[in-house]
Amino acid sequence: MRVVFNIGSALAPVLGALLAFTALPVGASESAAVFSDTSRIASIGGSITEIIFALGEESHVVARDSTSSFPQAALKLPNVGYMRALSPEGVLSVNPSGILALHGSGSKEAVDVLKKSSVSFIEVPEHYSHEGILEKIRIVGKALGVDAKAEKLVAEMDAKLKSAEKQTASIKERKRILVVLSTQGGKILAAGSDTAGDGIIKLAGAVNAVEGFSGYKQMSDEAIVTARPDAILTMKNAGPPISEDELLANPSIASTRAGAARKVISMDGGYLLGFGPRTAEAIHDLAVLLYGNQVAD
Repeated sequence: MRVVFNIGSALAPVLGALLAFTALPVGASESAAVFSDTSRIASIGGSITEIIFALGEESHVVARDSTSSFPQAALKLPNVGYMRALSPEGVLSVNPSGILALHGSGSKEAVDVLKKSSVSFIEVPEHYSHEGILEKIRIVGKALGVDAKAEKLVAEMDAKLKSAEKQTASIKERKRILVVLSTQGGKILAAGSDTAGDGIIKLAGAVNAVEGFSGYKQMSDEAIVTARPDAILTMKNAGPPISEDELLANPSIASTRAGAARKVISMDGGYLLGFGPRTAEAIHDLAVLLYGNQVAD
C-alpha cells in the first residue's frame, strides 16, 4: 500500500532553482542597513514578504517577486518576476524607494545593476536554522525602521520554534530522510548539507540520509542504497512535478526501506522551505508525518 502525504496549497509558484542555492556561510552577512525612505519597498523573496506582513508593515510594499505568494494579500501586489532571474528594468519600473532582497536573488549581473542604481538595496542573509530565521526578522525590521516590532516578532517566533523542536526531543530512533528535488532523466537530485531541505529535516528531529556533499547533487544508485532512507521527502510547486510512480520504480529507491514501504511525503515547497514566520508550523507538520503519535504535544 502506498503511503503518500500531501500538505500545502497551490499558492506557491514554481520555486525551481531556489533549491539549487545553498545557505550563505555563517558570518558572511552584510551589516544590517536602514532604508532612508520606506514608502515604496520592493520585496524579493517569499520569506522576506511574509516577514514584512507579519510585522504589519505591508502598506510599505509596492511590489513582490513570484515566490512571494503568502499571505494571500501579497498576490494583489505587482509581480516583478522570479527572484533568481530578476530584470533590473522590471524591478525599477515600480519606482521603488528601496529593494529588500533575500540572499541568492539574481542573476548576479541583475543584482549588480540594481545595487549601482539610485535605489537603496539591502540584502538579507539566508541561514537554514532556528537562529537564521530570527536574524532575518531582525534585519528586515531594522531595514524598515521598526526594530521594536521586530524584537516582539523574534520573541514569538523563538518560542514557537523551541516548542516545535521540543516535540521530537525524546524520540530515540531518528528517521533517515532523502530529500529529492527531481527525478528528471531517471537521475535522483538530492539535498546535501547547507540546504533548506537539510535544515528543515534536522529541525523536525530527523537525519539527512545523504552525507559528504553540500548543495543539491545527482546521486548514484550505490549512494542511494548506502543512504538507507526511511522516507523520501519531495516538494510540491517546486519545479517539474515528481512522478511518484517513477520515483518508487527506481531500482535503487525500491531496494531501500523507504521504497519498500512506499513512504513518500510531499509538502508545499514554499511552506516547508521558506524559513520564515510559518516554519514552526512546518516543523510540526513534518514531524507528525514522520513520527506520528510519538510527537509530543
